[in-house]
Amino acid sequence: MTEQLQTGLIRISDDVVATIAGLAALETPGIAAMSGGISEGLAKRLSGKNVQKGVSVEVGQLEAAIDLRVIVKYGIPIHEVSRQLQLNVRESVENMTGLHVVEVNIKVEGVAFKEEEVVDVDSSRVK
Repeated sequence: MTEQLQTGLIRISDDVVATIAGLAALETPGIAAMSGGISEGLAKRLSGKNVQKGVSVEVGQLEAAIDLRVIVKYGIPIHEVSRQLQLNVRESVENMTGLHVVEVNIKVEGVAFKEEEVVDVDSSRVK
């Protein structure tokens, strides 16, 4: 986001929007974790940006689009937790940045049966 005011310019980076979206996602009931894949997970660990794992954003001057990759808790209806996730992320980003969120896309990549046990849909194995 870039906004010209009388006193200067305001810019909100993609990383800031991704951090806000990641935190809002992790606070959503029914979300066990974010899923970043093997290569992205390693890159995020090395760079210290774990909050942004599983989050991709496109930020324009007035709008933002957000893609989330998540792991949901077993036993909770995926469609319900996904709708709540979309609402939470949209509200958090819009309230904190003033950007209009045009879409929040969700890809459910796994199901968590317990705190430590996650089934990755892509590889069909327990981690």
